[in-house]
Amino acid sequence: MRRVLLVSSLALTAALVPATSAFAYGQGDFYTRFGVAKVAPQSDNGDFGAPLNMKIDADDDSGFAFTLGYRFHDKLGVELLAAQRFEHQVQLNGSDMASIHHLPPTLTLQYYPLGGTDARVQPYLGAGLNYTHFSDEKLDGGELELDDSWGGAAQLGVDLLIDDHWALNAAAWYLDIDSDATATLGGNDYHANVDIDPIVVMGGLSYRF
Repeated sequence: MRRVLLVSSLALTAALVPATSAFAYGQGDFYTRFGVAKVAPQSDNGDFGAPLNMKIDADDDSGFAFTLGYRFHDKLGVELLAAQRFEHQVQLNGSDMASIHHLPPTLTLQYYPLGGTDARVQPYLGAGLNYTHFSDEKLDGGELELDDSWGGAAQLGVDLLIDDHWALNAAAWYLDIDSDATATLGGNDYHANVDIDPIVVMGGLSYRF
């Protein structure tokens, strides 16, 4: 009889504990997300006015990216986006005449509407600040320089939990990247405001420590 009561008690306890309790997703989590990111600048990125009259268009680029984050509340956290340097071919009046490299570290404050629950699907929203450092600018027949940029950032993402550590992840950012560009040709300087303002889309994995 005692064995029957013990087995019954264990079964009742197991029934009352959510099956996904191992997926506790919330306050105190440290995590990293990593994968392949595509940086897609908006079209019509600016132009060099007279006398050059050159329209500026930057191409897309893809590469490895990762984030580091911390959840200080079930529904709130912070995350830093980092990546390898992205390279963009730049067209002037439709011809590939320049290229730029940049790093776009981005810090966001995030909101998790289902944080603290045992839901396997965990969406999140974020807003924050982007800093973009430009380097190795090149221009056929001259020199090109872009100033570093500060701007706002918005984020949308989702984790699909696999177990208590791993999840599939998809995320997207909008980054406000505006830079003052100087092109030097024939000993003369020409100036333009370059609006890159890319959408960054990343797909990969998330790991919680």
